[in-house]
Amino acid sequence: MAKEKFKVTAVSYLNTKPLLYGLFKSRVSEKIDLQLDIPSVCAQKLERGEADLGLVPVAIIPELSSPRLVSDYCIGTVGAVKTVCIYAEQPLEQLEAIYLDYHSRTSVELVKILLEKYWKLSPQLLPASPGFEQQIQGKTGALVIGDRTIGLDLQYPYVYDLGAAWMAYTGLPFVFAAWVSNKTLPEDFIAEFNEALHLGISAIPELIYLIPRPHPQFDLQEYYTQNISYQLDDDKRKALQLFLSLLSPDMPKLPLIFQQSVMEG
Repeated sequence: MAKEKFKVTAVSYLNTKPLLYGLFKSRVSEKIDLQLDIPSVCAQKLERGEADLGLVPVAIIPELSSPRLVSDYCIGTVGAVKTVCIYAEQPLEQLEAIYLDYHSRTSVELVKILLEKYWKLSPQLLPASPGFEQQIQGKTGALVIGDRTIGLDLQYPYVYDLGAAWMAYTGLPFVFAAWVSNKTLPEDFIAEFNEALHLGISAIPELIYLIPRPHPQFDLQEYYTQNISYQLDDDKRKALQLFLSLLSPDMPKLPLIFQQSVMEG
């Protein structure tokens, strides 16, 4: 009888390609059932118990019953992230409304925090639906994330990068998504999973030549080496704790321990 596989959910964005490559190319691929979804669906599957492990928007962590940070890797940035931005025809302070991308809670919550505490602005925040990018005009801007942002910086005169804004506000990097489980997983599996992600990150110099360039003016090497930062190091853990404390002031401090519940300690 075949051993049941661990159910894993992740995003198939440009920034996750190295992580996915590592999972596909390693032996851990035989132990997982990998499903690719948009970030919000990854979060839903983890919350509903439909996934054992997910690369999920970190804003959902307070909503999980027993969340655990799994792996030394994440989707983070140290400064400008390039693919999480507000786009507009007019300066931010002149905007009356901003559409909020429905793909990821983390970016939406980050916009709210930055508007209140850093930019000190209060435009109307509008829920978005497919095609909302076409509504960017006049005094209405939009938060857009992921691959759909590629090329938008050439279309709109005002672009506000959320990674850069967070760095200016806090002096810290930012974590958009992390590998999270809602239960304890076997340590040997986690170690093998982590090794697979390391394999993928190590392959970035080769992947730059294998992944098609999404736009003629998009620099893959710059994106993977300067915009996206994959190591979940101490500074990113500190930044994650700060973000979660701003998001949920009553949440206990995040223990910076491998696979430990964020509700403990």
